[in-house]
Amino acid sequence: MTQVFDDAGGVVPVTVIEAGPCPVLFVRSVDRDGYEAVQVGFADKPRRLASRSVRGQVAKLDSRRGKRLAEAGVASLPKANSEPKRFVREFRPGKNGLDVSGLSVGQVLTVSVFEGVDAVDVTGTTKGRGTAGVMKRHGFKGQRASHGVKKVHRHQGGTSMNTSPARVFKGKRMAGRFGNERSTMRNLKVVRVDAENNLLLVRGAIPGPNGGFVIVRKTNKLQRVGGGPAPAAAKKKAGGKK
Repeated sequence: MTQVFDDAGGVVPVTVIEAGPCPVLFVRSVDRDGYEAVQVGFADKPRRLASRSVRGQVAKLDSRRGKRLAEAGVASLPKANSEPKRFVREFRPGKNGLDVSGLSVGQVLTVSVFEGVDAVDVTGTTKGRGTAGVMKRHGFKGQRASHGVKKVHRHQGGTSMNTSPARVFKGKRMAGRFGNERSTMRNLKVVRVDAENNLLLVRGAIPGPNGGFVIVRKTNKLQRVGGGPAPAAAKKKAGGKK
């Protein structure tokens, strides 16, 4: 994270995301796969760390099976002819998806796809903080520091009910693993798009540590059209509650 200045001279806290280059590795179609999607990758993986099957997905490898298929007249699928990628994800078309119809295998996507986009959704994995208590994990205030409360000031306290139902309800917030979960920050404002360096600056924080991998999409959050909230008199006339 860092900060930049806007046109009015105000300080804007931003997160810098390296959004490209991302080559298109595979394009799925309804006829062959049953649905439409595009598979893109980011960040080269050393060949010594990639299995032969992974390398065969991005480049054509000579094999006896491939020769037999070629002799039988079976056309091989197009390859991106790139290095294996560390981060590979698939995107389906939709309100916040890509236009799959205009993409082909081997095409390189850059941060320019976000030109003209006002806000994005960023999905990543939060930092893992290990096993934590209820005060750190859920923000509980703990127990009283008064007479009779001995060495349990940070404990959770009672968790269950009385004789009936005599059990702990599912979903009760307790101590446990904190972090290391999939999280999405929605409707983050796009502050700047640096096409030369493939950098995307968004306002606010995103999940994960520095150097972590994230998925950036155009936001699907509906924007309110019109002025502020409806007045209470109009709600009452419409039959709604105050």
